[in-house]
Order: sequence, then structure tokens, then C-alpha cells
Amino acid sequence: MDLARVIKWIVIALVLFFAWRFLSPYLKSGSSTGSTSGDSGFVNSSCIGAADKAAQAWGSGVGRFVNPPYDADAFSVFRSDVDTKIANAEGQCACVAESCRKIQSAMRDLRNLAGDLESSIRNGTPPGSDLVQRQEAIDRQLDEARDLIKEGK
Repeated sequence: MDLARVIKWIVIALVLFFAWRFLSPYLKSGSSTGSTSGDSGFVNSSCIGAADKAAQAWGSGVGRFVNPPYDADAFSVFRSDVDTKIANAEGQCACVAESCRKIQSAMRDLRNLAGDLESSIRNGTPPGSDLVQRQEAIDRQLDEARDLIKEGK
């Protein structure tokens, strides 16, 4: 065998190796969702879970702060926990897929809702009458994101 033929076989082997290495995760999963992450364009499987944790943290604790007297220190701790979970969800959902954009929108709305409640508590005014409706809208966005994930979007 001459040197040119050996080089061709080496190049072919390298191309096949790289094709196997980078395409096999997509072929094994059978779809474009689930195991990819970050800015590759697809939703990470932990993305919706992190968003759910943020929404659940908010939903399970907000009831303590809708009626006076308000405990500003307790709310600060609560808000910090919710903000941490929102930031985690935003980090997990940093892709360009439609489902990620939906989750990012829900987390932005949740952050705004928390900010509005904090303003009410700091000012000693009752929270907005649309608190429950805004929470339901966030939950609907997360449900829509789940449906988009199932569709591979």
C-alpha cells in the first residue's frame, strides 16, 4: 500500500469517528428533545423541572404574605429563595427552542410578580387583586412549555 492510500483510510476513519461521536446522541434519543442542553437550541430535561421548582416555591409560600400584618424579614428570605430558583431555571433554560422561550417568559413574569408583591409589602398596601390570575397565567405558560417539549419544540 502506498502512502496516499493509507492517508485516505486514516481520513475516512477520522470522519467516521467524528460522525459517530457527535451524531450518535441524536440518533439514540430518537428525537431532538431531552438530552441536549444550553445554547444548542434544544430544551434541557432539567429546564422544566427547575421552572416547576421556582413556581412551586412561590405558590407554597406566598399565602403567608397576602394578608397583614406583613413580616418583611420573612418575605425577604422567601423572596431570596424564589429568586434563586428562578435564576436556576433561567440558567437551565438558556436555549433558543420555543419551549425555552416560553419558560423564560414564565420566569420573567414570576420575577415581576414577586417584585410587585414585595413593593406592596414594603409600602404596607394590600397586594394586587390580580395575584391569583397572574400565578395561573404563569402555570399555564409552564403547561404550554411542557406541551412544546413533547412536540420537540
